[in-house]
Amino acid sequence: MNALSIASTGMSAQQLAVETIANNLANMSTIGFKKSVNEFQDLMYQTVRAAGTSTGTGTLPVGLQIGTGVKPVSIHKIFAQGDFQHTQSPLDIAIQGDGFLQVTLPDGTTAYTRDGALKTDSNGNLVTADGYQILPAMTVPNDAQTISISPQGVLSVVRAGSSTPVQIGTIDLARFANPAGLNSLGQNLFKPTLGSGDALTGAPGATGFGTLLQGSLENSNVNIAEEMVNMIVAQRAYEVNSKAIQTSDDMLGVVNNLKR
Repeated sequence: MNALSIASTGMSAQQLAVETIANNLANMSTIGFKKSVNEFQDLMYQTVRAAGTSTGTGTLPVGLQIGTGVKPVSIHKIFAQGDFQHTQSPLDIAIQGDGFLQVTLPDGTTAYTRDGALKTDSNGNLVTADGYQILPAMTVPNDAQTISISPQGVLSVVRAGSSTPVQIGTIDLARFANPAGLNSLGQNLFKPTLGSGDALTGAPGATGFGTLLQGSLENSNVNIAEEMVNMIVAQRAYEVNSKAIQTSDDMLGVVNNLKR
């Protein structure tokens, strides 16, 4: 009886859906986190009678096909804008619109993030919370009294004994033709793939790039109510599939108890 294996694919799919929802909810307070969604496809069909088959007196208007279940085909990120959280920290920046901050990983490669909770390390380098240096590299002087970051990414400081701002550098952004194709690394980081395409860099505010908002952070774009509804739907679908297995087992039991 194929119903057992068909329903099991449905249970596996709904289990994956709940795991994705759980990860979204677990990261609802993660800065710059982008929610994930599942996509499924039906599996191949067993064709008993194909539509259009000649019967001698005509052609069959409809066919007879039996599906074999469902399979997951993708879990991808939704890069919709998250809400802003005002922090008043001069090194916190939120990206308004498209774009990612660029960071250098220990292996020398570049990763990308929407997490703008920046810090300075012991040498004054501008880094992420995990110590990854921001690209282009910038160093904030130890005697900096005030730090300002313009919407266009220009970082300026006023040093002790001076009232004139000094420009340190410009924070560039990167964008991708298909951000859904980025590979999530954890630590709020992404790396490009052949699916995402190569990074296109530019100054904040340039065509296609967002601007920076100093003193704010971008919250996750997880909608709790939406996730809870999706969880209920997935739970009910899982239950229905388990009922199909139970019903199939009951039917097999009836067959086993048949007597001549």
